[in-house]
Amino acid sequence: MITIKENDITVREYLTIRAEVKWRELLEIQAEQALLNSLFVVGAYEGEHLVGMGRIVGDGAVICYIQDLIVIPEYQHKGVGSLVIKALIKYVESLQETGSQMMLCLMCAKGRESFYEKHGFIARPTSNLGPGMIQYLEC
Repeated sequence: MITIKENDITVREYLTIRAEVKWRELLEIQAEQALLNSLFVVGAYEGEHLVGMGRIVGDGAVICYIQDLIVIPEYQHKGVGSLVIKALIKYVESLQETGSQMMLCLMCAKGRESFYEKHGFIARPTSNLGPGMIQYLEC
C-alpha cells in the first residue's frame, strides 16, 4: 500500500530517487538546499521505500511551481504520480486567499503531457501563452 508523507524526505532519499530515474546528478548541498527551500514536499512510500515524490516551489501567493515530480519506473502507471500531484495541488489550493487566482506551473518531460492534462494543466504554447523556456547555468 502506498502512503503519502509530507515534508519528510531526506537528502539521501532525494538523491537516490533522482538517480533511479536517471536525472542530472546534484551535489549533496544542492539537494539539501532544494528541500529546505521548497514550500512543500510530498513523498509516496511503499513501506519505508520512497517510490514517488514532488515539490512545490514559488512565492506561495501569486505563483507556485511543481518541481521534481518523480515516480520510479516500476511504480509508474500505477496511480502513484496521481497521488503525488493531487497532494501538491491540494497544498497550493490551501494557500489561496478567497477571491484570488494563483498560477500553478510546471515543466513537463517530453511525452508526459497527457498525464498533466488529465490533472487540469494546459500545454503551451497556446494562442495566448508562449512556450516555456529554460537556461542551464554552470559554474
